[in-house]
Parts: sequence; C-alpha cells; structure tokens
Amino acid sequence: MPFIDTAEINSLSPIPGWFGRFIDGENMTVIYWTIEAGALPVHEHEHPQEEIWNVIEGEIEVTIAGVKQQAGPGCVALVPPGARHAVRPIGPARVIVIDHPRRESFGKPV
Repeated sequence: MPFIDTAEINSLSPIPGWFGRFIDGENMTVIYWTIEAGALPVHEHEHPQEEIWNVIEGEIEVTIAGVKQQAGPGCVALVPPGARHAVRPIGPARVIVIDHPRRESFGKPV
C-alpha cells in the first residue's frame, strides 16, 4: 500500500493527552501526534532507534542527552540511537515523529 490517508488511520492514545496515528513501513515507523494542552510528558528513556521529531504546530520541550530546548513550528530534533531523551508539551501541539528502524510495539495493541 504505497499511499495512506492519515485521516483514515485510527488514533491511539498510549500516553494521556497524546493521540497518535501510527504508520509502519518496512524499515521505519512514522507517528502523527496530536498533543492536547495539559498532556503528560514523555519520561526520560532511550531506545535503539534513531528518532526525528518535527514540530508542525505548537511548542514542545525536548531534552536530548541532558540538553534541553524548546521546539516550535519548523524545528526538528534529532535523537541519536541510544540517547536518553524526554519530551514535555508546552501547550497543544502537532508533531511528526519518525523512528528508524521500525518500532514494533510502541503505542500499538500487542
């Protein structure tokens, strides 16, 4: 299936206030996040995937390996594989996150 209408993908909420539409390619996962005002932060963690956070609307605070920065529309945060990182919403936001290689279970029913 080479074309996907993201509006037709069921939204999942693995974190209170975060609603994601997950798309798995053969080698990567793409998540379209809609984040509500007051959403919980994503705790500091690490994983073997490289991760890219692309802010479309709103603002989030991203901490990567102890370096903290606010990220607004047009900002891209690059998380290297194995780097400790956390994300805190500052208000409502929309972001696109890409993980490579693919994340097998995050946010999806097992």
